[in-house]
Amino acid sequence: MPDEHATVVVIGGGPAGASAARGYRAAGGTGRVVVLSADTAAPYFRPALSKEFLREEFDESDLPIEQQEFYDRCDVELCLDEPVEALRPGEHVVRTRSGRTFGYQRCILATGARPSSPLPGADRESVRTLRSLDSARTLRAMTERASKVAVVGAGFIGCEAAVSLARRGKTVTLTAPDVLPQQRRLGAVAGGRILGWLHEENIRTELSAKVDQIADGPELQLADGRTIDSEIVLLATGIRPRVELAADAGLATAEGRVLTDARMRSTAPDVYAAGDVALAHNATAGRPLLVEHWGEALTMGDLAARNAAGDDRVWDNPPGFWTDLGGRALKYAAWGDGYDDARVHEHSDGAFTIWYASSGSCVGVLTYGADEDYERGIELISQGAALPSEAALQK
Repeated sequence: MPDEHATVVVIGGGPAGASAARGYRAAGGTGRVVVLSADTAAPYFRPALSKEFLREEFDESDLPIEQQEFYDRCDVELCLDEPVEALRPGEHVVRTRSGRTFGYQRCILATGARPSSPLPGADRESVRTLRSLDSARTLRAMTERASKVAVVGAGFIGCEAAVSLARRGKTVTLTAPDVLPQQRRLGAVAGGRILGWLHEENIRTELSAKVDQIADGPELQLADGRTIDSEIVLLATGIRPRVELAADAGLATAEGRVLTDARMRSTAPDVYAAGDVALAHNATAGRPLLVEHWGEALTMGDLAARNAAGDDRVWDNPPGFWTDLGGRALKYAAWGDGYDDARVHEHSDGAFTIWYASSGSCVGVLTYGADEDYERGIELISQGAALPSEAALQK
C-alpha cells in the first residue's frame, strides 16, 4: 500500500511539470497536487541557460518559472531531489528513490530529456553539456578561467551558447557534421543566414566535420585527421528523452517517446505524458508529432493537467519556438516533419520570411524581424492553406 495519496502526481520539474501544476489549479482542480522532481532547483527558465545566464546577465533569482509564493498559494507540494524510480499504473502508485510511495488518481509524466553524449571521451572533466541549472553553473564557472571553447553541434543550443561565449570574449570554434547550421530543418537559405551571424560574432566554424573522439587536452579529433584544440568542450549534440520509467511501466512508446493521444493520455489508465518525453497526436495535423520545444512543453503540460481535472481539450496548434542569436530573434512554427518547397521573401533592413510548403499547403514559417508574417503563418499552417502568392507577399 502507498504511504501517501494524491489526486495528481506530476513526475518531473521542468516546464511541462510546472505548467501541469499551474494548469490543474487553473482548471478548478481541488485535489492534492504533488510534483516529484529529480532536479535540485525549483522549475526554471531553461532557455536562458544558453543565453542570458551563460553571458552572466541573469542571476539565479531571475530563473524560476514561479516564485515560492505560487506553490504556497496554489497548495502545490514541490518535492526536489526526489527522482521517481517506479511507476505501477495497475496499482496507481509511484515510488521514489528515497523510498516514498504515492498513490494517485491521475499521473502526469513530464520526465523531459537528458543530453545525448555519444562521443568517446565525453566523460572527461573538461567536457560539459548544457541541460540543467547545475550544468549551467558549472559551465559558467569553468569558462571564467578558460579562453578557448569548442562547441560540438550546430543546433540552436550550440549556436546560442557559442554566441554567448564569444560575447564574453572567448575564442569559440563550433563544429558539426552539417553543411550549414540547421540546414536539414530550415533549409540552405536560413542555414546560410545563421552561419553569417555566427561569423559576425567572430565564431570560427568547422562544418561538414565529423568528430571521432575527444582526446586529452581536451582536443577534438576529426574524422579527416584534423584536430581542434580547446580548454573546454561543450557538447550540444541533441537529447535523449527520459522514457525508461514509462517503458518499464508498460506504456506504449515509439521513437523513444511515450505515445499519447491529442489529450495527452498515454496507453495506461489515468497516466498522461507531456513535453520532450511525449510523442503526442496533434488533432489539426492528424498525426503524432515529434517536438522538442520549450513552448510546447508548457502547452502540453497545461493540457494534460486540465484534462486530468475534468476538462476536454486537445493539442491542435502548430508547434513553434523562438531563438535569439546575439539579439537576432528567429521565430519558427511548423508541423516539423518535412516540406518540399521553401520560398524566401526579403523585407527591408535585413528582415526576411521563409515559407515552407508540402504538396502546395503551408506547413511552416520562419521569420526574422517579420512578426506579422509569423502570426499569419500560424493561421495558414492551421488551416492547411496554400502559400501566399507573390503578389500577396509584396503587400
